[in-house]
Amino acid sequence: MRHPRPRTHRIRAAALFLTALLSAGGIAAPATAAPPAAPAEGLALTPPMGFNNWNSTHCRAEFNEDMVKGIADLFVSKGLKDAGYQYVNLDDCWALPQRNSDGKLVPDPARFPHGISAVADYVHAKGLKLGIYTSAGTKTCDGAGFPGALGHEESDARQFADWGVDYLKYDNCNNQGVDARQRYRTMRDALKATGRPIVYSICEWGENKPWEWASDVGQLWRTTGDISDNWGSMLSILKQNLPLAPYAGPGHWNDPDMLEVGNGGMTDTEYRSHFSLWAVMAAPLLIGTDLRTASSATLDILGNKEVIAVDQDPLGRQGAVVSSEGGRWVVAKEMADGSRAVALFNEAGTAQRVATSAAAVGLPRAPGYTQRDLWQHRDANTAGTIAATVPAHGTVLLRVSADGRWAEHPPAVELGLDEAPFIERNTPATLTTTVTDLGRTPARDVSAALTGPDGWTVRALSPATAANLPNGTSLRTRWRVTAPPGTPVGSYVFSLRVRYRSPAGERVTTELPVTASVVVPPPAGASYLSDLPWLSAVSGWGPVERDTSNGEAAAGDGSPLTIGSTVYAKGLGVHAASEVAYYAGRHCVKVTAEVGVDDEKGAKGSVAFEIWADGVKAASTGVLTNADPAEPLSADVTGARVVRLVVTNGGDGSDSDHADWADARLSC
Repeated sequence: MRHPRPRTHRIRAAALFLTALLSAGGIAAPATAAPPAAPAEGLALTPPMGFNNWNSTHCRAEFNEDMVKGIADLFVSKGLKDAGYQYVNLDDCWALPQRNSDGKLVPDPARFPHGISAVADYVHAKGLKLGIYTSAGTKTCDGAGFPGALGHEESDARQFADWGVDYLKYDNCNNQGVDARQRYRTMRDALKATGRPIVYSICEWGENKPWEWASDVGQLWRTTGDISDNWGSMLSILKQNLPLAPYAGPGHWNDPDMLEVGNGGMTDTEYRSHFSLWAVMAAPLLIGTDLRTASSATLDILGNKEVIAVDQDPLGRQGAVVSSEGGRWVVAKEMADGSRAVALFNEAGTAQRVATSAAAVGLPRAPGYTQRDLWQHRDANTAGTIAATVPAHGTVLLRVSADGRWAEHPPAVELGLDEAPFIERNTPATLTTTVTDLGRTPARDVSAALTGPDGWTVRALSPATAANLPNGTSLRTRWRVTAPPGTPVGSYVFSLRVRYRSPAGERVTTELPVTASVVVPPPAGASYLSDLPWLSAVSGWGPVERDTSNGEAAAGDGSPLTIGSTVYAKGLGVHAASEVAYYAGRHCVKVTAEVGVDDEKGAKGSVAFEIWADGVKAASTGVLTNADPAEPLSADVTGARVVRLVVTNGGDGSDSDHADWADARLSC
């Protein structure tokens, strides 16, 4: 894959630790490892929080002293300092390309005319801390080749300490093949020798499994390659970091890389998932967007103190996977007060019900439980079921406790749909909504209302009210939905709004956004999938391409689809991990394709292909590499509403995983 940083010498992580991918996209946990004890120096007892400029500025001229000071100002004025953010970190390009005659690093006078020490003083005066960057090599990672610290560890560490640096990010480029443990321990010793407490961030991309050896070296270590501002990248990194929960704890954290929240490559729903999942994984929270132009929605996500409290919990547990079937993830994190933070995450491109129980997430048996929604900032009681209908790519983040005060809160009510809402164009559709009481107490005077976009007609075909809903019972309402004539194919947002009362008379209003897709039935006969509209398309790098390979960047930058020297005129080009979904409408019977790794990556790349019919895997390959010829893949999809073409990374990271669905056809 192409690196998100324009760095010419970056060696990407290859054979990572992902021991097994479950057939539904889940992961197998590694053998249990006892978390190391917190380090004696007491640094980073909770995951570091702050800002790093790289994701928003890279090496452009706007990265300078004024920008850094402005970020410190915004930490204070926007409430981010109060929310827990404290490090303002400089990334690559802060120095001149050459050391001075004494072998010392020289701050770029155009970017930092007053030097790094003056910037540190400014940041410290705000009650914040300053971070800096270099590489455990002869040069840093930017193509301009700024000086790295290999062979200069003591001198550079002394300079950083003298400048008042509080945090060092130590990268892995141009490392001359020197053993990673040796390189990172040498800088550890140099930092300690300065006598200044400096948080040490090991950035060797997980290549040498630092979680197994670095707990007495640094306070955090990167577990993956660089993140990029797209859904596929975030999802891939999430899956790589999740199995490493046993290695995290106070003073030693798994680092799945910086936050992309606010950079524009994902939706706000996806960014809330990103932030929620990093928090439940006890990951460092390093803002990677330009706060000078951040939207209110971005600041609301980054400043959610209840979510931050999950990340910063002093017990220091990383959340562990409870279940992951069908892209319906449950990740639970033990908290210091005995509660559990529970992330209900929907990986899929359509809404899904994600459910678990108090017992499954590790809570003791109790008459009832208090459940707090950390994005809605609302309390409810539950009898033990923890569930929600989660929008596509969304996350519901809850904090659940057996605190004995559950009866003070209204019952938790789950809103849902019987199945994903697809509306064939120019044809009225029937949707069925559900309202289910999950609480120990009943929901009373329940009423449901479904509203659609302007011009749509929505009419209830069955009762939309109930006088009383005891625990486990549901109000089911059928609705006739009619789109205006000529409504274009696409997605449309409806709202299911429910009102009810608790036994104490408290009135509650809750709402579920519902995305309905107006679709056209696939044509009869066999059609190339590259000629049909898709419902959704996600690729690990670059967009999904029609009739060309994946070029990793902009649409249309691919080459002819080529597997084993055979060129194919039709098909889809993707980069693992990827998923392309099509509406089949129960009209179709078969998907066929010739699949393999595209020749353009030479000997690199390993992937596996899957075809899913609704929630069932209908066909799959083993792991394929560039050495394998195209493999025919066929699946019976009779009766499926949605067909999904999935490519996984083969379990060894996603470097160069260009996958081709050559001659892919849908027969209806």
